[in-house]
Amino acid sequence: MRGTDQQQNHVFSYISPEQRVRKDHPLRPIRAMVDEILKQLSPQFSKMYAKVGRPSIPPEQLLRAQLLQMLYSVRSERLLMEEMDYNILFRWFVGLNLDDPVWDATVFTKNRDRLLEAEVAKEFLGRVVAHAREQGWMSDEHFTVDGTLLEAWASLKSFHRKDQSDSSPPDDPGNPTVDFHGEKRSNRTHESKSDPEKSKGKEAKLSYSGNLLVENRNGLIVSSRVWEATGIAERYAALEMLQEIPGIGRVTVGGDKGFDTADFVRECRNLRMTPHVAQNLGRRGGSAIDSRTTRNLGYRISQKKRKRIEECFGWLKTIALLRKVRHRGTLKVDWMFTFACAAYNLVRMRNLMAAAVPAR
Repeated sequence: MRGTDQQQNHVFSYISPEQRVRKDHPLRPIRAMVDEILKQLSPQFSKMYAKVGRPSIPPEQLLRAQLLQMLYSVRSERLLMEEMDYNILFRWFVGLNLDDPVWDATVFTKNRDRLLEAEVAKEFLGRVVAHAREQGWMSDEHFTVDGTLLEAWASLKSFHRKDQSDSSPPDDPGNPTVDFHGEKRSNRTHESKSDPEKSKGKEAKLSYSGNLLVENRNGLIVSSRVWEATGIAERYAALEMLQEIPGIGRVTVGGDKGFDTADFVRECRNLRMTPHVAQNLGRRGGSAIDSRTTRNLGYRISQKKRKRIEECFGWLKTIALLRKVRHRGTLKVDWMFTFACAAYNLVRMRNLMAAAVPAR
């Protein structure tokens, strides 16, 4: 028989969000790993807050909500709060009951600033990496480094000459008219007024340099850095991340042709690391590595495995929406980039966990 279209809402509900999320939902293993990591970070959270005063949004719920924003490509905090208001799955993951009020978007961002000031993102990524290493999913011998440009949240209309003061008021304060015809712009003579910590690389492009260190076994991100895009930031950021690799054994480092320089190869060897970078035979002076390295089977394997780092950049830019960052300043962009790397690792580790379980 046909059911009735009953519009009357129920006054009471006796079903928790835990009962509404199916047992095999992909978020469940991620939630379990996140809860374990947040439990380890609890002593650090206690040091960040005062003992008295008005309670803030719990940092555990802040970080879970931030993860949801990256996992589900939610473009803004305001839309995230709206989604969380009526999405039972989001409420369950964050830790809210069905009748708990959702925070205001401004309150959410203000509370998150406390986490931005601390190195919570790096600590969170470090805990994720440690968990993956305990499970045997990470290689301790073979790595890859690379970098990419992250477009800054600044309009080209904010790109003004450094030695020119804007004395005349704009015709439209919200969207002024700017005539670039006949003007030669470069990073040496121009800078962005709204986001000065932008690219100083090749062309006058407003962007940051996002750098990754990835292990070659399963393509998990080990470390990350966001620097000003100076044209040589990739190599310096790579060396800084390589120094943090634990252990004293010799390791291999893969990379593209941009890392085939005498300085980078020499520094890698000083760190007891074998550079497996792609040869740039077209540059003046030839390649910095010779056939003693390229003839080995390990070199060919590293060149094949290093392409996995592009999968990390692809996920970070498309799913985590970091192709054009929504924050200004290197510190904030680095925090978001690092936390997005942890989100990527959690998704990859969930897939590795599912692959290890035999199909029924």
